[in-house]
Amino acid sequence: MKLLLILCWVLGVSADGQHEDLAVTGCSDSDGEMMYTLEREEVWYADFINKRGVEPQPDFIDHITYQGGYEQAVALLQICKQNLKTRRAAMKDVPLEKDPPSSPMIYNRDKVELGVRNVLICHVSGFYPAPVNVSWTKNGEKVTEGTSINRPFPNKDGSFTQISRLDFIPQQGDIYSCSVEHLALDQPLTRMWDVETTQPGVGPAAFCGIGLTIGLLGVAAGTFFLIKGNECS
Repeated sequence: MKLLLILCWVLGVSADGQHEDLAVTGCSDSDGEMMYTLEREEVWYADFINKRGVEPQPDFIDHITYQGGYEQAVALLQICKQNLKTRRAAMKDVPLEKDPPSSPMIYNRDKVELGVRNVLICHVSGFYPAPVNVSWTKNGEKVTEGTSINRPFPNKDGSFTQISRLDFIPQQGDIYSCSVEHLALDQPLTRMWDVETTQPGVGPAAFCGIGLTIGLLGVAAGTFFLIKGNECS
């Protein structure tokens, strides 16, 4: 059984509002994580495989740079692993606490249009320990291409949240599913999502056409009687 140690602390809180800048460090015997978040959005994380810092920030915000961030992350990772050994020795007879995730939520990122590329999002929260395993299917067949999942994000109650994404092109009748596996679950939690679009019907268009025709006839008749009235006077 893998034991994880997660440390999370607040770097700063703005007095003008509820703005939080968090730093999260986590480790196991073979892996590690270090990231900075702003308003619960990831703005920097350490890529220990490629030995560099990554700044996944959108173009429309003022870019935030963490000078020396990767070197600091490496040092914190070593401290985390040492603390993990100490905690493991102290807690070897304590049963592992396990909280299952709530039912996953699936929603589309953009308005669904047939044949137009979109993203399905599977939101999983409330579980402990991290992580969860998320898998996708399309019409009952497992899908791996175009899938991704973010790092576990700590909630204020000590549980975690993870979000998985699936790039897809919606076609009428397609059915997708998101399945979540976790240590606290006896069987996966699965949520279904099917492609639904609202196509314009013939009935409303015909009704509007008839209404417009009647309206034009009414205007023509009114104009005719107005002219006749003027001639009589």
